[in-house]
Amino acid sequence: MKNSVKILTAVVVTAAVAIPGTAYAKDRLFAPHPTEAVALVTGDTPSIANGVAIGKNVSWYKSSGLGPSAMNTAPGVSAEARYIPTDVFPGGQLPAGVTITEAQGINVLMRIGENLTKAGLSYEDVISMRVFLQNPQGAEKMDFDGWNRAYRQFFANTNLATGATLDVQLGSATTKPMVVNETRPSRFALEIENLPVNGWLVEVEVDAVYPGTDHKHSK
Repeated sequence: MKNSVKILTAVVVTAAVAIPGTAYAKDRLFAPHPTEAVALVTGDTPSIANGVAIGKNVSWYKSSGLGPSAMNTAPGVSAEARYIPTDVFPGGQLPAGVTITEAQGINVLMRIGENLTKAGLSYEDVISMRVFLQNPQGAEKMDFDGWNRAYRQFFANTNLATGATLDVQLGSATTKPMVVNETRPSRFALEIENLPVNGWLVEVEVDAVYPGTDHKHSK
C-alpha cells in the first residue's frame, strides 16, 4: 500500500508537468479552461515559459522540423555559409559578432514564420518549440548563445508587465527585434552530432494553437 501511494503521487506530479490541461501555477494545481492555453512564466522578461497548459478543446498545429534555406549562392561559399539569409545579410557578409549559427537561426525562424502563415497562424500562436543544434565546423560544441540571439529576434522580446519592446542583440550590436512578439513558448534545445542536411547547424519544430484560443501568461 505504501508503494502504491508513492506511485500515485508521482503520477500526479508528472501529469502536472507533462499532460495538456493540467499545470502548476502559484504553487497550486489547476486545470486551464477548455479553450485556453496558459504559458507559465517567471518574471517580466523571461526567454521561455516554464511550461504551457493546454485546454482540452484547443486546436493546435505541429510543424515539421525545418532547417535554413540555401539562400547564399555565391560561388565558393562553405556548406554552412550557404544558409546565411542574404535578404538579412546582403552578400552573405555577417556584421561584427554575428555567428554562423545566429545567421542560420534567423533563416530557420523566417521559414517557421512562412510555415505558420500557410497554416493560418503566426509567431504569436507558438506555444512550444524544439531546437536541434550542430556544432559549427571547427567548434567543440553548439553555439547556444548565437541561437538565443536569433530566437530573441522573433520571440520573448517584450516586457510582460509594461508591454514595452526590449532591445535585442544582433551579434555585437543592440537593435530592435525583427518581429515584436511577447510570446514565450516552452522550449528545449539539444546538440546533435549530425543534422540531416550538410551545412545545417539549426533545425526547429514548433507547436502552435489556432486563433480563437485564449492565450494567457501565468506567473
